[in-house]
Amino acid sequence: MKRIYLDNAASTPTDPRVLIEMMPYFQNKYGNASSIHFFGQEAQSAIDDARRKTADFLNCDRKEIFFTGSATESNNLAIIGAIRKFKKEKHTGKPHIIISQIEHESVLESVRYLTEIGEIESTLLSVSDDGIILLDELEINFKDETILISIMHANNEIGAIQPIREISQIIRKFNKEKGKNILFHTDAVQSVNFLDCDVADLGIDMLTISGHKIYGPKGVGVLFVKSGTNIEPLILGSKQELGMRSGTENIPSIVGIGVALDIVKEERKNVDKISKLRDELMDGILTNINNSKINGTLKKRLPNNINVSISGINKDDIIIALDLKGVAISGGSACYSKTSNISHVLDAIGLSQDENESSIRITLGRHITQKDIKKVIEILKEAVISLKNKISK
Repeated sequence: MKRIYLDNAASTPTDPRVLIEMMPYFQNKYGNASSIHFFGQEAQSAIDDARRKTADFLNCDRKEIFFTGSATESNNLAIIGAIRKFKKEKHTGKPHIIISQIEHESVLESVRYLTEIGEIESTLLSVSDDGIILLDELEINFKDETILISIMHANNEIGAIQPIREISQIIRKFNKEKGKNILFHTDAVQSVNFLDCDVADLGIDMLTISGHKIYGPKGVGVLFVKSGTNIEPLILGSKQELGMRSGTENIPSIVGIGVALDIVKEERKNVDKISKLRDELMDGILTNINNSKINGTLKKRLPNNINVSISGINKDDIIIALDLKGVAISGGSACYSKTSNISHVLDAIGLSQDENESSIRITLGRHITQKDIKKVIEILKEAVISLKNKISK
C-alpha cells in the first residue's frame, strides 16, 4: 500500500540533499566547535557556513543568527529573554506582552505561565472569523510597560497569513511618537517554505525558524535577533552561540538547517503547483462531501493548507479511517493533539464545539502529485460515507 503523507505542517521528511551534507558530521567530522585544534575548527567552520546561509536567507547579518534546539526554544528565548533583560535593567512596573489568541502553544503557554505567576501582564488579541488578527485592537492595548509583541507569520492550523508588515508599521510609529522600544517577534515556522522572510522588509526584531518544518532535521531551530535588540539567554554555561545559548552545538543539525534553507529558495518556484493541487483537493472535498466547510481565510492562506469541518463526524475517526487506507492527516497542531481534542485556534475564530471536534487539517508537501490528490478525495469520500452509515445504525 502506497502511503500519502499530508501532515507537512507537523513535520516534513528530511530532504536527501540535506542528509548527504549532514552525514560527515556524525562520524568523520566529529570535533567540538569550541576546540582550537583542526577537528574543532572544522566543526566551527561548518557552523559559520550554516550561519551565513541562514543570514542570506533572512537578509540579515550573520551575528544576528542564533541556533537553538527547536522553534519552541527560540520562541521561549525571545519572550523570556526580553523579560529578563527588562528586569535586569531594573525598570519600574511589570512588563507587558501582547500576543494573539491563535499563537503556537510555545508562545501561548510561556505567556500564560508567566502571567499566572505574576511575572508579567499580558493581552491576547482577538482574530476575525477568517483567523486574521484585528489591527484596530493592537494599538489600543499598548501600555507604558509593553515590551514585546509576538504575532505568528502564518498560523499552523488554518494557514492564515498575518499582516506582519502592517503590525510593524504600527509598532514603529508608536515607538517613534512615544519614545518607546516595543520589540516585535514573529514565529515564522510555517511560512518559511512559502512566504518572503526578509526580516528588513518585514520590519521585525526577532524571528523563529524550525528545521523539521522545512525538510531539514529535527532538533534544531533558529532565532534571528536584530542587532541592538537586547535579550538575556535562557541556557547558561560556556557561552556558545555568541554568548546567547550555552551548550555544545548540534553540528549535524545546524549544517542541515543551513542546507535546507538554501533548498527552500530553489523550491519556491514550485509554490504555484502546490497551491493548485491544494485548490483541487479543497474543491474535491467541498463537491464530494456533504456538510463540509473550509475553516479560515481563503485569500490570505498558506498555499499548502486546508482545514475543513465535516459535520457529524469526529476528527479522530476520520484520521484513523484515512490512516488505515494509507493517508496521513491531522486534527490540528501536533503539539496540542495529545492534550485536547479542541483547537484553541478554531475556538478563537468562532467554531462551535461540534464543528471544532469535526475539523481536520490537511497540509501538502513538495512531493504530492495530482494522482495523490485524486486518490485522497476518493478515500476521504468513502471514509465519510462509511462513518456516517455506522452512526446512523
